[in-house]
This record gives sequence, C-alpha cells and structure tokens, in this order.
Amino acid sequence: MERRTDIGPPHYQKFLPPMIQRNYGKWKYHERPRPGVMVHVAESGDRLYTVRAASPRLLSIQKIRQYCDLADKYCDGYLRFTSRNNVEFLLTREANIAPLIEELKALGHPVGGIGRAISNIVHTQGWVHCHSAATDASGIVKCVMDELIEYFTGEKKVPGKLRVALACCLNMCGAVHCSDIAILGIHRRPPKVQAGLAQACEIPNVVASCPTAAIRPAKVDGKDSVEILEEQCMYCANCFSVCPALPMADAELDGVSIWVGGKVSNARTQPKFSKLAVPYLPNNPPRWPEVTRMVKTIVEVWVAHAQPDERLGEMIDRIGWPRFFKLADIPFSKEHIDDYRYAGLSLSRTAQIHHV
Repeated sequence: MERRTDIGPPHYQKFLPPMIQRNYGKWKYHERPRPGVMVHVAESGDRLYTVRAASPRLLSIQKIRQYCDLADKYCDGYLRFTSRNNVEFLLTREANIAPLIEELKALGHPVGGIGRAISNIVHTQGWVHCHSAATDASGIVKCVMDELIEYFTGEKKVPGKLRVALACCLNMCGAVHCSDIAILGIHRRPPKVQAGLAQACEIPNVVASCPTAAIRPAKVDGKDSVEILEEQCMYCANCFSVCPALPMADAELDGVSIWVGGKVSNARTQPKFSKLAVPYLPNNPPRWPEVTRMVKTIVEVWVAHAQPDERLGEMIDRIGWPRFFKLADIPFSKEHIDDYRYAGLSLSRTAQIHHV
C-alpha cells in the first residue's frame, strides 16, 4: 500500500519525464553535440536531449510562464532548474533543439555552460532582500557574466569546468566555500550599538547569537545594553539578525573579497575549500569594475595555464601560490596568512580511499 503523507515535498520520481522513468539507471553514455546541449543515450536506444540556458536567480511570474510556454511547445512540458540557476529543457525530439535555442536567444537567454565551460553563477539574495548583505548579489553576477559570457556559450574555449559563486556576506548561503572562484561580501567594522537597545531586543538572545562571544551585557547611562569586543568580532551580522538595534551595513567600509581554488568534485583530487586571493575590493555599483576586472583576470590566468580538465585549485597546487599571485598581479598581504586548520586536517572531506 502506498504511504501517503503531507510531511515534506512529494517524491521527485513523480515528476520525472516518462523517458527518464523508463530508463532510470539504464543510461549507457552521454555526449555534448554542441555548446549547451547534451544527449543521454539509454540501453534501450532512447535519446534524451538537454538544452541548458542561463537564467537569473530571481524570476518574475511572467518569465516563469515564458519558460513553461517553451517547455509545452518543445518538451512536452518538462524542464528543470540546476543548482547554479540554469534552466534546462528536456527534449525527446532532436528536431526541436534548434528552434528552442532560437527562441531562447530571442528572449535574451544564452545557451551553454555544459562540460568544459563556465556555468552560471550561483548567488545569494544581496541588497534585494538580505538584511545582513555587505554587497549586492544579482548586480555583481550580471556584471561579471557580461564579461565571461563567451566562456559560457563556448565562443571561447576553456580547459575544463569552472564554477563561480557569490555570497553577499560570510553567512554564505551561496556555495562560496567550495567554488573555483568565490565572490564574498565582507563587513569591516563591528555593529553599532544603538540607544534603547533593551527596548527593541532581548539581551540574552543577543549575547547568545554571537559565535565568537564578542557581545557582553553592559550598562550605558544606567540602562541595560551590550558592549562589543571588536578584537573578537568576525563581522558575521548574526547579532543583527536577532536585534535590529545592532546595524552592520556601512556604505564606505563594506566591500568584496575574492576566494579561489575550491571544488566539490572528487574527480582526480579531493574536494577543496576556497582560499583567500583578494582581501578587499570596494563596492562600486552599478558595474563593480574592480571586482569584474579581478575575476576576469583570474579566469584568463586559468585559461592560459591550466592543463586539460584541470580545475583552478588543481592548477594552483601544481604551479604554486606565489606564481599564481604573480600571474594574477595580486599583492601578498597579512590577510593571506592561513592559520585556520582545526578539524580540516583530521576529518576526511572525500569519498576517496588511500590504500597504504
């Protein structure tokens, strides 16, 4: 008897296209006949074609309806979104590929990002929604991908896969900890304690919210409040999440850092955490020229010096960090001294097994 429950989402298999359900676990191989297009061939001989197009993370209802209309017209109604905000159309008829791509381009959505390519940038909310953002998300992503679009569409060739992520603060609801290139918004000063804090916030909750114990109860003009130990503050804005009387945003000091070398894949080498490359770049909307220029420089260094299928972190491990800094014209500073190890040295982060 089928178990029915209203807890959690429905099982994903209920929404798979019929061809995938018929051939589940029985695929022989896949190929990439052109940029942004992939075909999976099953043991039965069935062929499933995937067309990947770049999509914004934040979509209007009108845009989603446009996608659905295209899916109804060419894909029997089937599409999906990837974890990096690409939209993929799942086709069973090869003849529908070309007209679908033409309609996507007419709507302003380039096709690409499969295989040896730069995929779309996964990112957080930014100034549109997030209360703890140190920089914008959608704005920087648009500017960076405008510069890198030829690596997405395949007009310019790359050695392998490159994954870019953006998080607008170090709470990191984007995948910046394990991407080839990570753009991370940073605060550079502790929160400001506003008058009347005790009337707006519960002081025990505020103290408990700090992961580094940088907040302590205090008296200010005889009234209950808190004090911030700046040397212990990591500028995460957790306290502001529970107390609006501790604002973090600073138009002059907030900015962007860039991290490199992370990956999730177990292929060839173990997964890697991203490491700091550029400690600070200014927030300079609407086009963020400093951030865009630095990301493009790092990409061009990787394209010029990586071996086939070599990820950015693997290339850096091979040539060494000093040479990478020289090639990317990044000056070394005290922020680059990496003394944070802890469990990373003792706990396995990979499914790889080393035989002695």
